[in-house]
Amino acid sequence: MKYTEEHEWLRIEGDSVVVGITEHAAEQLGDVVFVELPEIEAVVAKGDEVCVIESVKAASDILAPVDGEITEVNEALTDNPGLVNEDPQGDAWFFKMKLDDLSVLDDLMTEDEYKDFLG
Repeated sequence: MKYTEEHEWLRIEGDSVVVGITEHAAEQLGDVVFVELPEIEAVVAKGDEVCVIESVKAASDILAPVDGEITEVNEALTDNPGLVNEDPQGDAWFFKMKLDDLSVLDDLMTEDEYKDFLG
């Protein structure tokens, strides 16, 4: 898995990545009450807003961690946004993206680097 400074994780599956938020991010948000998912087939650039998460504390945007095309979304989060708190780095993934070039992931943090980033 790879990690971003925005507390997103990416898991590689073939020429695609699965994207979600880290346990740290889920804890900071508090109880998630709403998730707005991106459109399938949307082409996004790194830094584009692709999802909105609302919790009892705040609303937060999920940004595209890399350039790519959204190929699938996790509809389970629409019905059960609390899943983000229950299993942020497992069943509560947000979307899958097809990448043209997987080498862009080399610029992201490893798990150990992310832990160091958190302090």
